Amino acid sequence: MPPFVIAIIVVISSLVFIGLILILANVKVIAQTEKGIVEHLGSYKTTWDTGIHILTPFFDKLAHRIDMREQVRDFPPQNVITSDNVTIQIDTVVFFCVTDPKLYAYGVENPIQAIEFLSSTTLRNLIGELDLDSTLTSRDIINEKMRKILDAATDPWGIKVTRVEVKNIVPPRDIQEAMERQMRAEREKREKILLAEGQKQSAILIAEGNKESMILNAEAERESTIRRAQGEAARIKAMREAEAEGIRLVRLAEAEGIRYLREAGADEAVLRMRGYEALARVAEGQATKIFLPADLQPLAAAATAIAESVKKPEAPAQKPAKPADKPE
Repeated sequence: MPPFVIAIIVVISSLVFIGLILILANVKVIAQTEKGIVEHLGSYKTTWDTGIHILTPFFDKLAHRIDMREQVRDFPPQNVITSDNVTIQIDTVVFFCVTDPKLYAYGVENPIQAIEFLSSTTLRNLIGELDLDSTLTSRDIINEKMRKILDAATDPWGIKVTRVEVKNIVPPRDIQEAMERQMRAEREKREKILLAEGQKQSAILIAEGNKESMILNAEAERESTIRRAQGEAARIKAMREAEAEGIRLVRLAEAEGIRYLREAGADEAVLRMRGYEALARVAEGQATKIFLPADLQPLAAAATAIAESVKKPEAPAQKPAKPADKPE
């Protein structure tokens, strides 16, 4: 093979190899979470989306690969002064995402540093309007105000601030000790209040228990007295009924006896004596009241008459009686 043919083959092979290298060097792959900023001779040309792209050799270049995911930046603590002249350290965290890759690439030289400085100045302005207690208890308000201010300031840079969080607030050591003493005093105060409330409730419950006990005892005593009175009344009633029944039976028996005596021919004196004997037997019972007949005065005369009527048949058989003593 002639030498010039070999030279041509070598040149062509070299050109092909160089072309392949140039093509492979200018093939770019854009990931799912990225956007590519392409420049043509130093000026913005286009924005590449996800996929495979080929640059024009020697004229185009992939200037920036911009991450489109939400990003987080934790900035170092900053010393700020409250409205009551207390110096505290505040540590903030900023969440943001890129909405316009072109503005993000050309809007500001260093977007992250710009956000850091902007958050620092905004935080100083907000805390300068609050005192220490408000700063410690108003984190949500501080977060929302900072988010709105940063979002408005970073919008020309193609950045969307989604959230700002105050991660930590560190007051001076002496302020911390004073706060700890105040917190301890407040806890002791709440403890004493709770103890006093407990003692009060205990005393109230004990008093209510004693009251209920006294009421129940009084009701029990009243019920017991009523039951005893009812029992006594029932006993007395039963006794009176029994006595009345006994008197009725005695009177009935005496009436029957008197009727038999009358049928046998007994005179009025004998009948009256038998009535008094029945009255005496009635009096021997448990009755507490005895109703005497109105003719009780002639009792002696009736008894004498009866005695004489009994003694008359036996008079002849007796010895002559001695003269009776004079009545006194």
